[in-house]
Amino acid sequence: MGVTYKYFGAPDGATAARVPISMRPEELGGDELGHGMFTKIKPETMAAMVLTGIEGIPLHKVPPLELVVLHPDYAVVKLPMTVVDPLRGVGEEAVGAAAFIWSTVPDRGGPRDAYGVYQLLHEWQDFSHRLHEAGHQAYCLVWP
Repeated sequence: MGVTYKYFGAPDGATAARVPISMRPEELGGDELGHGMFTKIKPETMAAMVLTGIEGIPLHKVPPLELVVLHPDYAVVKLPMTVVDPLRGVGEEAVGAAAFIWSTVPDRGGPRDAYGVYQLLHEWQDFSHRLHEAGHQAYCLVWP
């Protein structure tokens, strides 16, 4: 059984903790933006991908995520703004370079194909813009 991740925006941790987990994943409306992203990529991997590829932080120095709520059936974690904010200000070349850098990092999880990483970073760039416009922070709902 795989784990599913839904990334969403919320103004604060209290709002993020109230995500309606009793609904099926495809019915979740818990993100304030209405534009959540479902993926199989761990939030730790996403954080590492941005911070290593764009910010140049060594993989072993990527900060841990903040646990907002832990329930027997799910968890909600907060991604640091340092993961989301750098994506808003970078152009095509930086996204391409980050995708290439991440595709060559040894001993890490997540997509390995540079083009797949490139597409994912573009999705995250759009997500980052939506979060910023709404004044929200990035959270991730994790459930089996």
